Amino acid sequence: MKKMLSLSMIGLLFLAACTSAPDADNATTNDKQEAAALAGNTYSVDTAASQVEWVGTKQNGRHNGEFGINEGKLSVENGQLAGGNFVINVAALEVTDLEGEDKTKLEGHLKSPDFFQADKFPTARFEITSVQPIDANSNSTLQGATHLISGNLTLKDSTKNVTFPAIVSVSEEAVTAKADFNIDRTEWGLSYKGPNNPQDWMIKKEVNLKVNLKAEHPDDRQAKLNDTK
Repeated sequence: MKKMLSLSMIGLLFLAACTSAPDADNATTNDKQEAAALAGNTYSVDTAASQVEWVGTKQNGRHNGEFGINEGKLSVENGQLAGGNFVINVAALEVTDLEGEDKTKLEGHLKSPDFFQADKFPTARFEITSVQPIDANSNSTLQGATHLISGNLTLKDSTKNVTFPAIVSVSEEAVTAKADFNIDRTEWGLSYKGPNNPQDWMIKKEVNLKVNLKAEHPDDRQAKLNDTK
């Protein structure tokens, strides 16, 4: 009896020590869909002002990092975001919560075939398939969410359609889109040493992504470039 109680206590302590994934909406995942056409006015993504942050969680902690964005476009029709795409720089993945040798080691591990295999798949891609106003009764955890965005997310050689809440703002000069959601990394085959390896069980399946996009109207962007000359 004492032995059973001890095992139960160990189990409870273990669960208590587990770090939970960030509190965010879970993206809905479906099969790849047809991308929305780039209709209306096209805005160019400002790569210096845009990024994708990530949080990976394990049993005894978590790590934060970010991806840069290589290029992208957002289209606006009748004053509303209608389509777009952007390319994520996986090869330049950065860990932001570590320094020195620990930072270098983790970045190398994440870029290795154990996860992103960045030498073979240096970029990831997101293509919008639909944009819909969010339901007023939505229980999204994203405060101020205005729309539901669906799009094809390609990681490595796998593409899945994901849907998540976002805060979208459109003006004549710029378009901004912000989102904060969790995906299941195993849907894209991102499993450490295989999906059934016990070492992979120590890593949470949920990965948190925070997308921050800013796209500028070509005329305004060109004017800024001229001002810097």
